[in-house]
Amino acid sequence: MSIDSLRRSARATVSGLPQGFWWLWLSTLVNRTGAFVLTFLSLYLTVELGHSAWFAGLVVALHGLGGVAGSPLGGMLTDRWGRRPTMVSMHLAAAACAAALAVVTSAWAIAAVVLLMGVAMQAVRPSINATIADMVPAHDVRRAYALNYWALNLGFAIASIGGGAAMFLGYRTLFVVDAVATTLCALIVFLRLPETRPETPTDTAGEPVAEERVSMLTVLRDAPFRTLVLLNLLVCLVFTAPWIGLPLTMAGQGLSPSSYGVVIAVNGIVIVGFQLLVNKLTDKRSPVVLLSLSALLFAFGTGATALAGSPVAFAATVIVWTIGEMIHVPTNAAATARLAPEHARGRYQGVMGMSWAVAAFVAPIGAGAIVDGPGPDVLWAACAAIGVAAAVGYSIRLRKALCEEPEEAAAAAGPVRTEEAAPAAGPVKTEDAPSSVSA
Repeated sequence: MSIDSLRRSARATVSGLPQGFWWLWLSTLVNRTGAFVLTFLSLYLTVELGHSAWFAGLVVALHGLGGVAGSPLGGMLTDRWGRRPTMVSMHLAAAACAAALAVVTSAWAIAAVVLLMGVAMQAVRPSINATIADMVPAHDVRRAYALNYWALNLGFAIASIGGGAAMFLGYRTLFVVDAVATTLCALIVFLRLPETRPETPTDTAGEPVAEERVSMLTVLRDAPFRTLVLLNLLVCLVFTAPWIGLPLTMAGQGLSPSSYGVVIAVNGIVIVGFQLLVNKLTDKRSPVVLLSLSALLFAFGTGATALAGSPVAFAATVIVWTIGEMIHVPTNAAATARLAPEHARGRYQGVMGMSWAVAAFVAPIGAGAIVDGPGPDVLWAACAAIGVAAAVGYSIRLRKALCEEPEEAAAAAGPVRTEEAAPAAGPVKTEDAPSSVSA
């Protein structure tokens, strides 16, 4: 492929989206560029404050536990309060927590602040995803999610490099910078991003029509969406396992920590360098095919880790499952938007986000226990099996719910759709579905 064709592909990938989306994209980039807390938290707790590695691991796990509560909370606020107020308030809450970490020194005070930070950081995600689904045309939703995910990883790469270079300023200074960046992100949203929550429908006389109330339980009764959440949880478990299992596996083979640092850096490099290309190649593809393919890439990449014996081989496995990540994350978010009614997009995204948070809490504990017990080969074999099971599940269980055209969906489901694919709050908004999905 020539440079000109690559340039044209990149231009096509970023063109045609509304201005509001790019302000949201910028806020994501700014927020992640200053995201130093989680990157350096374990070092701060052990090296600076002298806490044990066990306590550092517990505190990081509390951040994930906070996300389990924060995601449904953010989804509820997004639908009731609005997208913009939820984003601004949760960004400011996260900024306050980052600033607090620069001054508190008590072990349990730090643990409480990190728990609250996990709630705030995860609570903002449903409002971001719902805003994208609100403002972007249906056929571009997947592309928009992919671009936002690219901004997230680009910002994180900048934060990792900048944070490492700025370490001489001290950990507390990094936390203050994180708080400032998150506050700036909230300011961008407040000043430049319009509220996109759909207006209450009216009848022919202009009177507001009461929409059927949607609770989290109602969302979970939506059979296709519940299946999507459970399958995403399986994929998330496989995706999260290498972040704990890979360094332990490499250390067990006598490889140095610096080798692991180089290998895992491949993940960010591939995403930043090739997300736009992957998005171009997967555009307009069937969401079911993309989700199944991504699960298989996770299965193959993690399963092959058991056969790796050198940094190059480990890096090759990381490349494989990273491609799966680039396909899965935007596709899954767009599939969520596709299945959600307009007035319940926040709650749907909140429940989906909870599956990510649960995996972030459970997978590290499980991966560490398996490596210490049966051994790393069992961990990678289990990851491969779970990935294959998820791929089969996508192909068999979601083909009707995520078929390409609304007419196909109606034909596949039969005359009555409610018990199979529609939430109790109303019919599935198939007209909101992109022609392909992404996150």
